[in-house]
Amino acid sequence: VPLRGEISDYDPLLDMIEDADFELLGEASHGTAEFYRTRAEITRRLITEKEFTAVAVEADWPDAYRVNRFVQGASSDQDASSALTGFTRFPTWMWRNTEVRDFVTWMRSYNDTLPSGARKAGFYGLDLYSLHTSIQVVLEYLDRVDPEAANRARERYSCFDHYGYDSRVYGQLASFGLTQSCEKEVVRQLQDLQVHAGELARRDGTIAEEDFFDAEQNARLARDAEAYYRSMFSARVSSWNLRDKHMADTLEELRKHLSRGHRQAKIVVWAHNSHIGDARATDMGIEGELNLGQLVREQHGQDAVLIGFSTFSGTVTAAPHWDEPPQKMAVRPAMSGSFEMLLHYVDLPNFMLPIRSADVAEVLRDRRLERAIGVVYRPHTERISHYFNATLADQFDAVVHFDATSAVIPLDLGVHWEPGEEAPEAFPSAV
Repeated sequence: VPLRGEISDYDPLLDMIEDADFELLGEASHGTAEFYRTRAEITRRLITEKEFTAVAVEADWPDAYRVNRFVQGASSDQDASSALTGFTRFPTWMWRNTEVRDFVTWMRSYNDTLPSGARKAGFYGLDLYSLHTSIQVVLEYLDRVDPEAANRARERYSCFDHYGYDSRVYGQLASFGLTQSCEKEVVRQLQDLQVHAGELARRDGTIAEEDFFDAEQNARLARDAEAYYRSMFSARVSSWNLRDKHMADTLEELRKHLSRGHRQAKIVVWAHNSHIGDARATDMGIEGELNLGQLVREQHGQDAVLIGFSTFSGTVTAAPHWDEPPQKMAVRPAMSGSFEMLLHYVDLPNFMLPIRSADVAEVLRDRRLERAIGVVYRPHTERISHYFNATLADQFDAVVHFDATSAVIPLDLGVHWEPGEEAPEAFPSAV
């Protein structure tokens, strides 16, 4: 299906979605403008035409929830750029970029046009890196509604005080048995919050339910982040699986929360292809890794639609190493024998390829290389750093291909990122 820059381009995709409740939109890199822009275009149509009411992204819950408050008109942020300033952890450009800013601005404008009492579209995070920020949110919530419970929570969470704000230090020491783990404390705090859910939810009127849900999600994140940081210094498979299971669990909790008193909520997910595509169709599955797309597909079947994105060449915003400033980097042409090269041979610059039809799936049944660029791009070791084997027909329901793509523009342009510049050439997981 050719993509010509028209509003009707994605009509076949919306037809394929039909009454699905989950639309998972991927990306082949965390720094490509066309991927962000296309996800935004599709999501706007899902919200306005298909009754989708939430966007869940590969970002930490508290940072995304600040954006959620803004788009729902419940914050003091004056504009989308201000609402996105919560994203301070590397890689900031993933969400503090011009495409996300414009989409968040649209969400706020759309919500402002809705009649009183209508359900507004929301913006939520699925990831689990924000251990200390989430702890602070829980404490601030309890300080408002139950000071005694806040004191109990402070005592439990003080287990992390010895390690400063670097969760990696705690994870390394705890994983090697050099310090006592805080596992019991974070589990007990979540349980304490849930036991008193009814009482807390009655304390401050209609806002209470939303505020409690936010606090509960942050307590759940603290529990899962503690386990994640301990696991990341042992087996990579276990830490990856913990992270994606947390994403899937958060998505399910969000669906339940948004469905209360209404028909079942419909949610759009934005995340990397490596999280969106079914892991069972890739080297990840062979190595024992699972992912969000697999878990959602296993639970919801045809009610979940998985869309991958790809590119042949162009530019990308990425860092050469973890925790370094982003650069505008040249993306090397895709390798021979890869799906990207195969799609490059199609005589269309940009197109969408539905895969559910048997004839298309048969053509894409062969196992080929597939490229994944996360927040770190290492072109000099591209084969080993960025390619894996996959069966596209089983990984996605459709693929959106842009043959030549451009780097997303960060809101915070530094000396290493200049418009027009093309550079010649993790930790934790770089995707």
